[in-house]
Amino acid sequence: MEFEIGIGKTARRAYGFDEVAIVPSRRTRDPDDVDITWEVDAYKLELPMMASAMDAAVSPATAIEIGKLGGLACLNLEGLWTRYEDPEPVYEEIASLPDEKSTRRMQELYKEPVKEELISRRIGEIKAGGVTSCASITPQRVPRYAPIVLEAGLDVLVIQGTVVSAEHVSTRTEPLNLKEFIARFDLPVIVGGCASFSTALHLMRTGAVGVLVGVGPGNACTTRGVLGVGVPQATAIADAAAARREHLHETGRYCHVIADGGMRTGGDIAKAIACGADAVMIGSPLTRAYEAPGRGYHWGMATFHPTLPRGARVKTQQVASLEEILVGPAHENDVTFNLFGALATSMATTGYASIKEFQKAELVVAPSIKTEGKSYQTAQRVGMGH
Repeated sequence: MEFEIGIGKTARRAYGFDEVAIVPSRRTRDPDDVDITWEVDAYKLELPMMASAMDAAVSPATAIEIGKLGGLACLNLEGLWTRYEDPEPVYEEIASLPDEKSTRRMQELYKEPVKEELISRRIGEIKAGGVTSCASITPQRVPRYAPIVLEAGLDVLVIQGTVVSAEHVSTRTEPLNLKEFIARFDLPVIVGGCASFSTALHLMRTGAVGVLVGVGPGNACTTRGVLGVGVPQATAIADAAAARREHLHETGRYCHVIADGGMRTGGDIAKAIACGADAVMIGSPLTRAYEAPGRGYHWGMATFHPTLPRGARVKTQQVASLEEILVGPAHENDVTFNLFGALATSMATTGYASIKEFQKAELVVAPSIKTEGKSYQTAQRVGMGH
């Protein structure tokens, strides 16, 4: 439904996770009978998740740990781990910066050039840990770095930017032709982000095995404020899921929809799947882990942009292990631990046995769903009142 916002201009109503809720079906299940595994290309993963390619969340060590827990971690190949032989002192400095100086200093720290030999080394470190290796490159750097990641034996490549389209137009540079590149590249490729039916469908037509859905919902991202661009996640995911259905009908090929950003709790993840996602990409929840390289801070991929920063360094505070955050056990009641145990329990409670089934769950528009009857929690800032 479209609404008139002025003479000659209409807009469609869109919804975020806080405005929708999952409706229980006529049956319930035992959580042990629920299957939340995810298969992308030849790789089967116990958890339907990717760790965001953000320096505060993923290092080679955390990529290995997340892989062992059943997820897939994406290393930023244009981040600190490929700019510095030993980035630990850089992380220490970033964590110690006062808020008013953090962005300017990070712009300086990220001026250090990417070193191609470190790209190969970091991929090798992850592979040596015995887990599926995944890493990201921005579209502009793909022609230069793609041969390196191929030679290094990377398993899954992510081509990622704030917004990625299948038809980039430029009078200054020769744009990357995603369809041609993916057709001749020997690795499965995930591309994104996008936030609409048409963009998602065009990205799927490039031959990508998955598309990232989300423009600006991340905790550290300021794109929506700086550029005024974005679509609330529940609507963006549902639109991309419709594009996946259209693409499957057109080609017979299934392209995964990966919800990227805007999820803090197990309920958020459950809603993302119920809206149509096959998996989720999360960043800020992982920066709260003791193992996270960010020392309790988080910043987006565009925070350090040299001329137009679109992110902020935010404090997330290290509170638990990666294992506790992802698969439990949870010892706190603030709904941010055992995220995927919560997903399985949500599926069991509403009667769905698999991710594919859960994508068909009934949803309602419910803006008061998180506050209804929670006056004590809200007043005392406990549980759902945080």
